[in-house]
Amino acid sequence: MSGLRYLEDVVTLEFDQSKCTGCRQCTLVCPHAVFAMEGKRAVLIDRDACIECGACARNCDFGAIQVRAGVGCAAGIIQSWFRGQSEVDCGPGPAKESGDAGCGGGGCC
Repeated sequence: MSGLRYLEDVVTLEFDQSKCTGCRQCTLVCPHAVFAMEGKRAVLIDRDACIECGACARNCDFGAIQVRAGVGCAAGIIQSWFRGQSEVDCGPGPAKESGDAGCGGGGCC
């Protein structure tokens, strides 16, 4: 799924490669191939493809990955499914400003 874009430069994903032990978990669980292995450590190859689902951070036992899961497009999509909406509703405003679990206003995902 690499190459998909939602919003550029707004992802909360942080990666500290110095804490990476090379366990490969982030590369296995990321649905958008944000991480890849280079040598014996993971590298962040496509940060803007991150949907902030949180799978990488939950599976990194070494604290190399931080992300505010549930604030981006993934949250907007999942919440729309639960509401039975056919269109994605990302909330009233940008998640970073409003604190809402959405990535912006009006079907941005």
